[in-house]
Formats: sequence, C-alpha cells, structure tokens
Amino acid sequence: MRAMILAAGLGARLQPLTAYRAKPALPVRGRPVISLLLDFLSRQGIQEVMINLHHLPETVRAAVAEDSPDAIQISWSEERTPLGTGGGIRRAASFLSASDECVVLAGDMLLDLDLGDLVARHRRNGRDVTLVLRDDPRAIDFGTIGIDTAGRVTRIGSAWGREPNARRGIFTGVRIFSKQIFDAWPEQDVFEDLRDWLVPGIEVGRLHVGAEFVDPEDSVWEPVGTPSEYLRVNLSPPSMPSLGGPAENWCGDIRITGAAADVILGSKSEVGADAQLERVVVWQDETVPPGFVAHDGVFAAGRFHDCGPAPVSERHDH
Repeated sequence: MRAMILAAGLGARLQPLTAYRAKPALPVRGRPVISLLLDFLSRQGIQEVMINLHHLPETVRAAVAEDSPDAIQISWSEERTPLGTGGGIRRAASFLSASDECVVLAGDMLLDLDLGDLVARHRRNGRDVTLVLRDDPRAIDFGTIGIDTAGRVTRIGSAWGREPNARRGIFTGVRIFSKQIFDAWPEQDVFEDLRDWLVPGIEVGRLHVGAEFVDPEDSVWEPVGTPSEYLRVNLSPPSMPSLGGPAENWCGDIRITGAAADVILGSKSEVGADAQLERVVVWQDETVPPGFVAHDGVFAAGRFHDCGPAPVSERHDH
C-alpha cells in the first residue's frame, strides 16, 4: 500500500516559524515532523510514500535526507503554485492508484494509530473513502465531522450537512482512498479535497464516504499547526508506541535543561551565561545571548519568538 504526506501548505498560522522552515520540517524534540511521520508509516508496513512540496521545499527535502527510514522509498511532487489538498492529491493520483488502497495524511501533526486495522475496516465496508475521526475535547477549536448510524459522512464542518448526526468527531487528517476514487475530479485546478471533491460526490450519490473512529486511549494525534501547539508538543510530547513509546525513545539529538526541565535545546545550540529560560525550545545551532530572559516561545534564526496561547484567528477551521 502506498501513502502520501501533504506537505505543501504555506503554514500561515505558524508564522513566523514557517518563515524559516516549512511546517513538516519543524523539529519536535529534535526531529522534524515529516521524519516522525515517515517513521510511523514505515513501522506500519508502508514502503512507498509521495510528499508534495511548495513552501520552502528545500527544508523538507533536507529534513528527509537527514532523517528518514532506510526501508522507505520517497517520491516528490513539487507544486509551482499551491494546488490545495485536493489539487495536490490529483497531481499524485497515478502514484496513489498503483495500490488498491492508499493513505493520505496531513504533514503537520504527530500521529500514532493502528493503520492496518483502519484499512481493513475501510475495505470491509466497501467504501470509496474513509475519513479517520477521533473523539476529542478540542472539537471547539477544530470543528467536527458528523456521521449517521451506518458510519456514512453526513456533515463536514458547518459548510455542508444533513442532520441529525448519530456521532461526530475531529478529523485527524488521515484519509483512506480506494483506487476507484481517482476517476472523477472537480473542474478547477486548485481545490480542497473535503469541500470541493468529496462533498459534491456525496451529494449526488457518486461517492461512498464514511468514517472510522480511533480511541483516544489507543491513538496519538497532536497537531502542530499554531505556535502554541508547536510549543506544547515539544514540552509535553506524547508517548508513541509505534515509535518506541516515551519521547526519549524517539527523540533526536537534544538536551533538556531548566529548573523544571522545560527548556529543549538542540545539541549544538548554546545558552549564554545567566540566561533565564522557561518553557522554551532552542533550535539546533542557535546561540542564546548572555543574560537573555524569555519564556513560552522558540529561539530560532537568531531571535526569540513568542508562542503564547493561540488567538481565535489562528484556530483551525475544518
């Protein structure tokens, strides 16, 4: 089975950090997000992965070159202009349709779940598309997808829906497609897969789109889409069983310092004398000046960037 990681986004909500690296190349505990996702896919038995690129593509390529599983084969789809999630998938359709089922996932999260079980459930239900959902109290920030008693998608966000819903959950960014899904596309070149491709297909009865839930107790889904999310996942990283469990088993080359063990330093970074840092991530090869005082943020590109609570304008909208 083949997979695709969506890594072409501009990362507007993660500015200014994404002025230096694309979202999937941002380090979490010393390892790029894209590398952790590739590690996850490899350990789930997937050996061929497509990654689409647009914003700062060289940072994603460099991250993969430095840190990716030996057994995995990477293909690239570089977009001169952003095509949206749907347009990016269409550009990779010939690659994805080479397997009976394929998995497409967002490139801005930490993820761990039983992918094989989800694909088996997708196949057993005879669906064209399965969206992977999760019961999660963060629904107020992310919105939800609703399903009926048969597990069919009946509502996506607030833009479309048929009520009532038997159940609702947060979309994890994981999609499972059967190869026949790639037979029909929207007319426009740039489009989103949920809103512009799947919803119209459901409405006319052309697509069988359902959902499967993962148990929060048996799965990991930590988005890295805003500065506050990025800081939180570095300071409180999840245990990911597929990658060895606790963060010390999957992290990169870092040092953890501070009175509360809440300063994450790249191993080649330096902190000047009498600097006072609390809840701070210092990227690799950075030098924090002597006497520098900061909290709740990231030191990158020679300066400190505040990563306090996300304002409403940064919140997710699907």
